[in-house]
Amino acid sequence: MGAVAAGHSTTAEAARLILQEGGNAFDAAISAMLTACVAEPILASLGGGGFLTAHPVGADPLVYDFFVQTPRRKRDASEIDLYPIVADFGDANQSFHIGMGSIATPGFVGGVFAIHRELASLPLQRLFEPAIELARSGVPLNPFQHLIAQIVAPILRSTDTASRLWHASEEAGALPEVGALHHNPQLADLLEALQREGEALFYRGEPAQLLVRACRESGGHLLAEDLEQFEVIRRSPLRCHYQGAQILTNPLPSLGGSLIHFTLQLLEPCTLGRFPAASAEPLRFLARSMRQTQLMRQHPEAGNDLSHAASLLQAFQNRVAEGGISSRGTTQISIADRDGNLASLTLSNGEGSGYIIPNTGVMLNNMLGEEDLNPLGFNQWLENQRIASMMAPTLLMLADGRRIVTGSGGSNRIRSAILQVISNLIDFEMPLAEAVAAPRVHLEGGLLSIEPGLPAETISALEEEFPQQELWKQKSLFFGGTHSVALSSSGEVSGAGDERRGGVWLSA
Repeated sequence: MGAVAAGHSTTAEAARLILQEGGNAFDAAISAMLTACVAEPILASLGGGGFLTAHPVGADPLVYDFFVQTPRRKRDASEIDLYPIVADFGDANQSFHIGMGSIATPGFVGGVFAIHRELASLPLQRLFEPAIELARSGVPLNPFQHLIAQIVAPILRSTDTASRLWHASEEAGALPEVGALHHNPQLADLLEALQREGEALFYRGEPAQLLVRACRESGGHLLAEDLEQFEVIRRSPLRCHYQGAQILTNPLPSLGGSLIHFTLQLLEPCTLGRFPAASAEPLRFLARSMRQTQLMRQHPEAGNDLSHAASLLQAFQNRVAEGGISSRGTTQISIADRDGNLASLTLSNGEGSGYIIPNTGVMLNNMLGEEDLNPLGFNQWLENQRIASMMAPTLLMLADGRRIVTGSGGSNRIRSAILQVISNLIDFEMPLAEAVAAPRVHLEGGLLSIEPGLPAETISALEEEFPQQELWKQKSLFFGGTHSVALSSSGEVSGAGDERRGGVWLSA
């Protein structure tokens, strides 16, 4: 049997159907990622990018990097279309920057075709079918997708084409309700053309020409060369060990996997399993490790490339023991097939730029407008570089023979969400569903955010060392969405869709 976990039941069902027809995990991943563009259109788009950590049976694991690339030419700040909108998260507001000047070179389409050429077994046309059919017939807007649409409503109303696609008007002040069908027939037409003509249509054909012209005339950066010369990069995964388990995750230049690796190295000597799972002691070590990882990133000997981090490890380990240191808009798909192939896929379109390529239904990313991805300020990025990301699709090989496929959405919370699932599985030997559902914490900028479900005495015990606390009233998408599946040594499957982000899991 196989299994799939994803952020939407429709995405998961598309993958399950492919597995049931005899497709492998990578066939299912392609079908799921295309379907996610229909069922989870704010989180996944042909205008964005992502990463696949793949472990084919009998072959070396590999990471496919099809994340977005900075343009080859940077226009002067006075020429670009880049402006803020305010997203309403309910308890807080946050500004995002959108417009033509926020668009980086998209890699999603290149990723689909590279994965199919090298790992898939079924014809491309079959893998495109579910997404094409659903884009025409419509997918009901579920509560989680409706929530995200409400948060980024100003983006969905920012251009006429986006407003028409989402039936969103400023006057009405409302978006389609939960249960309303979301159609995208123009995307269906594009997908049909892509399966016939190949990726060159997107990167050299009419969609590319329309995008480049819009950038030239309306304040964007992209040139024809950016699209024509985009390349999917294959990388060896970052390998690390923790308490007898092997972990494979996203390597540099993306930061998420390396930061998870560094934090696990800090935690290894603490032997968290000697404490009760929900007690203050392991959470104190965990929060300290998060703090030390933040400080390591600021250390003059480390920097974002982490190239000197190993030399700093011992000093930071001592501080953990002694005490007292892009990528929003993401969705995760985890798949294991009956033969043991594993696929962990994380996708992102940022929040979306507001610009939709005419007649395609494809909204482009706003990665050049992501504050997390532009720490030096907007328009300070280096030309023709992969943008660093916190996305970290991850595979675990546990000592008991189980293999876990996991990953998360959630911007800076991606690494803390994955880290806590790893710890719950390994240190506290929780079943997968329990490891995913357990309450999480996240430390950032001195503020310890705490999910409900921890004992009051645990929270009180943490307060002395971490006095700045935010106690959440309910589980939230803020803490990530670690949709995960497990394959035992005997071939039994299990899974967990993270309720924080509308997750489901299905067996096949």
